[in-house]
Amino acid sequence: MLLYRPQASPLHATRAGVAALWALALTAAALLLYHPLALGALVLAILLAGRGAGVGRELTRALRTAAIVALPIVLVNVLVAREGLTVFARLGDLGPFGQGDLTVEALVYGAVIALKVTVLILLAALASLAIDPDALLRICRRLSFRSALTASLAVRMLPLLAADAQRLADAQRTRPGGAPGGARARAAVLGAVVAGSLDRAMDVAATLEVRGFAGAPRAPRLHRPWSRHDLAFLASAAAVLALALLGRLAGLASFTAYPLLHAPLGAGLLALCAALVLVIALPFCDRRGVET
Repeated sequence: MLLYRPQASPLHATRAGVAALWALALTAAALLLYHPLALGALVLAILLAGRGAGVGRELTRALRTAAIVALPIVLVNVLVAREGLTVFARLGDLGPFGQGDLTVEALVYGAVIALKVTVLILLAALASLAIDPDALLRICRRLSFRSALTASLAVRMLPLLAADAQRLADAQRTRPGGAPGGARARAAVLGAVVAGSLDRAMDVAATLEVRGFAGAPRAPRLHRPWSRHDLAFLASAAAVLALALLGRLAGLASFTAYPLLHAPLGAGLLALCAALVLVIALPFCDRRGVET
């Protein structure tokens, strides 16, 4: 499972709010850019960032998962899209799906969407591994204590619900008369887990009420000085967002799939890709204060 683990890395040493903004900036860049080379640069930069954060092995596994997800995206787009003009295979009449003409444009556009999904999966994995969820909830606590407490309890209860489901499934299989199979067995386990979760929720609510959480005041603001890592990742987030907007608005990373493929390669695009990799990976070079 992709769970947060403390590590000696610049991203782990950064305050959670800044790290989340950095991840959101990379997400915005993935959504703004469509050129395959720019998206490939983002994938490379995120893998380098994962290596700098000490979670490179986990990101490699996430990349394999993304490849499994990406392949059906490409296949479906090739079979469904009809806007392209460069046909590389004709499958004949496919009935309600029309004429089965497979085009290069549909293949490339499906690959672009798959690259976007890959970037998002890698970013989600990196954020889960390197950003402290409790620190993020503490940020929300200053805005709404009850909402932050509810979210924290919900996150903490998920492993308990999974353990309950496993325990009930094991007990079901050991019944003398034999357990029902298929969907009926899964529905029975699900119903028991839901009922148990409602009972546990009532117990937790009563415990919190007894301890006075209903009248808890707003949490005080903790004054934590800004570190060099906070400033570095904040600057990186701003630079990534600026480069993505420049590539989109100035046409440095222009890309058109339909009706004919248009993905020009130029010095501006190469400079944009190199700058993206540089500004994403650069904050990980300063490891002062995080080495164990």
